[in-house]
Amino acid sequence: MSTRKPRVRRVPAALPEQGAGAHWLRGIRFSGFTVLTLGMLIVFIVALAPSLRIFAEQQNERAQLAAEVEAQRELVKDLEQDVARWDDPSYVEAQARERLYYVKPGEFSYLVIDDGQTPVTESGLPISDEVLTTEVDWVDAMLSSVFTAALTDAPPSEIVAPEIQEVD
Repeated sequence: MSTRKPRVRRVPAALPEQGAGAHWLRGIRFSGFTVLTLGMLIVFIVALAPSLRIFAEQQNERAQLAAEVEAQRELVKDLEQDVARWDDPSYVEAQARERLYYVKPGEFSYLVIDDGQTPVTESGLPISDEVLTTEVDWVDAMLSSVFTAALTDAPPSEIVAPEIQEVD
């Protein structure tokens, strides 16, 4: 009697159908040379990245400094033109008349001290000579503004200033 087990026949199992991408991905084989090359590429990138960042920063700084130098050259050119104007006698005369109120012999100079106009603000209201105080409690006004801003659902353009009561 033989204690031998009957042989089982093994049949390869059929895998489900795969898409083209999965089939392509299974077809990729990595050799030792490929892994070594990818590793060297990663080390090269890691080693070179800080240097490239510093190079880019230096180029930006260089461009900014070049722009500053050009602006300074324009300023120097303008100042040289201002200095050159002082060589012109008519310019010197005009500056003496305007700044120092010089006049030629026989001329009369009139200075208007007060032209009689009342200064006006941007809103068109005249400026007051008196000291004015507000009659609004600033604490209530501030808290009212904070609560209105915090508790409203309206967009900011539709929020109306709250009514403020005057202090008695």
